[in-house]
Amino acid sequence: MSLCGILPVDKPAGWTSFDVIAKLRGVLATRRLGHSGTLDPMATGVLPVFVGMAAKAVDLQPDHDKAYRAQVRFGLATDTGDITGAPVATGENIPDAAAVKTALAAFLGPRMQTPPMYSAVKVGGVPLYKLARQGKTVERAARPVTFYRLALVEQPAPDRFVIDIECSKGTYVRTLVEELGQALGCPACLAALRRTRAGVFTLDRCVTLEAIQAAKEAGRLETLLVGVDALFSRLPAARVGGAEKARLLNGAPARRPELADGRWRLYDEGPDGAFLGLGLAADGLLRGEKLFVERA
Repeated sequence: MSLCGILPVDKPAGWTSFDVIAKLRGVLATRRLGHSGTLDPMATGVLPVFVGMAAKAVDLQPDHDKAYRAQVRFGLATDTGDITGAPVATGENIPDAAAVKTALAAFLGPRMQTPPMYSAVKVGGVPLYKLARQGKTVERAARPVTFYRLALVEQPAPDRFVIDIECSKGTYVRTLVEELGQALGCPACLAALRRTRAGVFTLDRCVTLEAIQAAKEAGRLETLLVGVDALFSRLPAARVGGAEKARLLNGAPARRPELADGRWRLYDEGPDGAFLGLGLAADGLLRGEKLFVERA
C-alpha cells in the first residue's frame, strides 16, 4: 500500500530542505514528496514533508504561520545576514536587554519586508542566491509580512540575544535581525535559528531522520505519518459513499442539499472512515475540490 500523509521532520543543521527530500525519497521509496516552508542549511526544526497523494495539499494549507527561536549576534553584519557569511561591518555599541525589548516591540504587526539577496526568491526565473554568489545585487519587491509575537527569551552572552518569533508566511528572520541592528545602531546577524512551528505542526510532533530510518527498518513507517485531514481540522466534515462517492471520485457532482455552501472535509462512510479529500458545496451540489485517494 502506498504511503500517504504528512511526515513532520526535525531538520538537522547543515542540510538543505532539498537534501532532506532527496534522502527521504530513498527511505520512503517514493518520488512523490513535497515540503512546506524552506529552511536554510544552518537552520533546524519543523519541516513538514508531504508524502504520496498528500503532496497535493502543500498549497492548500489554511495555516501558513510560522514560529522560530532565533539567536541574534550584535556587533557583526555579514553578506548573507547570518554567521555563515563574510563580515561586512562590525561595531562595539552592543545594546542592553531593555533596548532590545523596546526595539522588538516596534516591529510587531504588519510591515513590508524586502527579501534578502541570499534567498530562494526568483527574479527573472533565477534564484536570488545564485545572483548573490556571482556578486550581483538586483532590485527586489518588498512584500507584506506580519509579526504576531516577538519576545526576548535570554541573553546567553553580552553580544547574544535569544528571541522567540511568531510570524506570517514568507517572513525572513535574517532580514528582521538586520533591521533590528539598524534600529539599535549596531550591526547584527543571525547566529542560530530553530523553527518551532510550521502551520499546525510543532516540534513535539517532529521526528529525526535517524528515527525515520529506524521506523523503516522496523516496518512501521506509516505510524509516523500524520493524516492530511489534520491540516483542515477547522472545516466541517461530511461522509459520502456508494454512487455518491463514485461520482465525486470521477469528477462529477453529487446532490447534497443539506450541506451549507462552502468547503468540507470528506470521509468514506464505510467502516474505516478514510479521509477522501476536500469538497465544495454550493446550491445543493457537492463537488470534489481536491481528493487524496487513488481513483479506482
